[in-house]
Amino acid sequence: MAAFLAQRLGAAAVAALLSSLAVFLLMRAVPGDIVGQMLGQAGGDRAAEAALRGFFGLDRPLWQQFLEWITATLQGDLGRSWYQGRPVGAMVWEAFLVTAELALATLLLATLIGVPLGVLAGIRQGSRLDAAIQAVNLVGLSAPVFWLGLMLLVGVSQFLDWSPPFAWSGPTEDLADNISILVLPVLSLTVLQAAAYAQFTRGLMVEELGRDYIRAARAKGLAPAALYFKHALANAAIPLVTFMGLILVQILGGVVVIESLFSLPGLGRLILSAIQGRDYPVVQGALFFVVVIAVLVNLTVDLLYGLLDPRLRP
Repeated sequence: MAAFLAQRLGAAAVAALLSSLAVFLLMRAVPGDIVGQMLGQAGGDRAAEAALRGFFGLDRPLWQQFLEWITATLQGDLGRSWYQGRPVGAMVWEAFLVTAELALATLLLATLIGVPLGVLAGIRQGSRLDAAIQAVNLVGLSAPVFWLGLMLLVGVSQFLDWSPPFAWSGPTEDLADNISILVLPVLSLTVLQAAAYAQFTRGLMVEELGRDYIRAARAKGLAPAALYFKHALANAAIPLVTFMGLILVQILGGVVVIESLFSLPGLGRLILSAIQGRDYPVVQGALFFVVVIAVLVNLTVDLLYGLLDPRLRP
C-alpha cells in the first residue's frame, strides 16, 4: 500500500506542476495585459509602459516569471492582487468556501437523485419505466447549465413571484438566506449531474445483473432485494466511487457560468473577473488552487479504489 500511495502522490505532483505551467502560459497568451488596460485608461507613454512592466515584473523572461511564481506558490505565497492589493490566498480561500458549499450540495443532491433512478432503470431494463428514465436523462444531459439556470431564475420570478437574494450570506450568518441563495444554482447544476449519475448507474446495474453469479443466485431463489442491493449494487459501488470524483471535478469546472449568473462570490466568478482584468496573480493562484483540489480529489478516489479493490494495488 505504501508503494501504491507513493506512486499516486508522484503522479499527482507531476500533474499539478504541468497544469500550473499550462495555466501560466495560457494567461500570457491572452491578448492584452494589465499594463495595456491601465495605459489605455490613463493615456500613458512608452516610459510609463516600461515603468509599469518593471513594477509588475512583466519585463522579465517568461521562464524567470514562472520560476519565481511557482517557487513562491510552493512556499504558500500566492502573491497579491494587482487591482485590490489583497493577498491572493485570502481571496481564493473566501471564494472557495462559497464554491465548496455549492459543489458539495450539488454532489449530494445529484447522488440522492441519480443513483436510485439508475438502479431502478437497471432493474427494470427494457420496460417503459426504463425508457422514461432514459428519456429524462437525455434531456438532462442535453440542456445547457446556463440555460437551465436562466429558465429557473425567470420561471420562479414570473410564476412564483419570488427571486433569491443576491447578497451572499454564509450558512453561519443566516442559514435561511444561504439556502435561498443556493437553491436555484444547486438545482441548475444538479440536473446534468443527476442525469449522468443515473445513466452510469444504470449501465453498471445492467452489467452486474447479467453476470453469472447473479444468475446462480437467482436460480437458488435469493430474494430480489438481496439480489439487487446486497450483491449487484454492492459490486457496482466501486466504479461509482470513481464516478463521484469525476462528477465533483466536473462541478468545479462548471461553476463559472452559474456563479456569474446568480452573483455568487465563488471561485468561478473570481477567476472570470480576474481574467477580464488581466490580474495574473489572482488567475494563477485561483486556477492553481482548483488544479490542486482536482488532483487531490482524483488522488483520494484512487486511494479509495485501491482500498476497496486490492487487485488494483501494485
